[in-house]
Amino acid sequence: MSLTSEERAQYDRDGFLVLTGFVETSSCDRLRVRAEALVQDFDASGVVSIFSTHKQSRLSDDYFLTSGDKIRFFFEEDAFLPEGTLKHSKENSINKIGHALHDLDPVFSEFSRTPDLVQLVADLGIERPLLLQGMYIFKQPKIGAEVTCHQDSTFLYNEPIDIVGLWFALEDAMLENGCLWAIPGGHKLGLKSRWLRSAEGGMKFEVFDSSPSAGPPITLKAIGCDALPSCPCAASISEPETQIFSVGN
Repeated sequence: MSLTSEERAQYDRDGFLVLTGFVETSSCDRLRVRAEALVQDFDASGVVSIFSTHKQSRLSDDYFLTSGDKIRFFFEEDAFLPEGTLKHSKENSINKIGHALHDLDPVFSEFSRTPDLVQLVADLGIERPLLLQGMYIFKQPKIGAEVTCHQDSTFLYNEPIDIVGLWFALEDAMLENGCLWAIPGGHKLGLKSRWLRSAEGGMKFEVFDSSPSAGPPITLKAIGCDALPSCPCAASISEPETQIFSVGN
């Protein structure tokens, strides 16, 4: 499955694409079933690692920062009561699973290495692709948090900047359950910040450009099994989940 010249031109112009029906429904179903099993087997006792794009430097702990080669579980920012117990079930409190699903879990590894993905990445100009990070992201009912405007290369920095983010809608992602938003052409303004370790311990943002991203974002509504490749400096956002159903990706 190769990109058309029009799709490649759109990717270069906007910094992202929506590829309708890129993945088979059965493949999406396998990922969802596997993620449910991983959460079921996860022992949450003693783990209070919260993922938040609002307070990322302050809330990022060793459990998070040493998860690049592991499968770990991170809670929603609003998952806990003041005394430290979960407001909802464990299954409805997880923000994401990361960050080495693509290497350590056989179901996710198979999904991440299909011929269609190899072709897509080649069409997008990556000559020697390396899988760096694999995540399963939830939008939990009522407490699914906003993901603030960001660029992937802020967190996955390399030189030259040439990564590609691949987001897959495993369920329909609409306004009601926190679909993606993106700023067309925002990637052309370059990288605005980098998240790195601080000499004093912990993490910090090194800001290169504090000006707002140009132009208003547009919604990227996606039907289950759509794929959304994006440039490393594409600016994307995800609204909070306020409905009674969730979406995984």
